[in-house]
Amino acid sequence: MGFFSFLGDAGKKLLGKGDDAEAIKNEIESSFDALPVQGLVVEVNGDTVALGGVANDQATKEKAILIAGNVEGISQVNADQLVTLQQISDENVREEETFEPVFYTIKKGDTLWGIAQDFYKDGSKYPLIVEANIEVIKDPDLIYPGQAIRIPELVV
Repeated sequence: MGFFSFLGDAGKKLLGKGDDAEAIKNEIESSFDALPVQGLVVEVNGDTVALGGVANDQATKEKAILIAGNVEGISQVNADQLVTLQQISDENVREEETFEPVFYTIKKGDTLWGIAQDFYKDGSKYPLIVEANIEVIKDPDLIYPGQAIRIPELVV
């Protein structure tokens, strides 16, 4: 899990108002009820954000990547230094065994129902997408082109 690409011309307007790294760090931390990443480090270099620290779990790691990537002016997120507690505690976890997240960039005309239909073959499963992206999707009726979301693995 290294670099993730995003549309740089879409997202929340946080940059250029002072310390960009601090603004993105505050956005990540304030989007969760509890501190999501221990020792969170955010570095901004041009249109790239590098994240470091220890996330509570894989879902938190993916959400932190999305929050950073859904900032206008950011087109790449480097998560090489962002690990999970499980990765630290389980020395036997091999790189190929970890679930690779599926990110989707919303296009004009997309609906969450349609996205769920495409990925799960069942549009009524769109609440799973909303729940997995609650820090990014504040209102299921307000998604916008260029917004990146994660598509959770469907557990049957």
